[in-house]
Amino acid sequence: MARTRTPANIVGKAIQKRRYELNLTQEEFAARCQLHGLDISRGTLSQIEAQVRCVKDAELFLLAAALKVSTDSLFPKRKAGSRRR
Repeated sequence: MARTRTPANIVGKAIQKRRYELNLTQEEFAARCQLHGLDISRGTLSQIEAQVRCVKDAELFLLAAALKVSTDSLFPKRKAGSRRR
């Protein structure tokens, strides 16, 4: 996959932030994901956090479960006055 300037996902930074809050390494978090049914490597997790890999819908639910948060909490907050299209 070619790397572009456009992020491939919008949840990567929130995943990384929550992982830091839980004091987990990428390796530890990848292992936790596997316990939740998501077969993911440390390298793939690194790509997600760097926003160079897309996150599938099913993966998002499992990542959120492994982080003990809702999927909504992984999305950036909307700015006041902004509209959805």
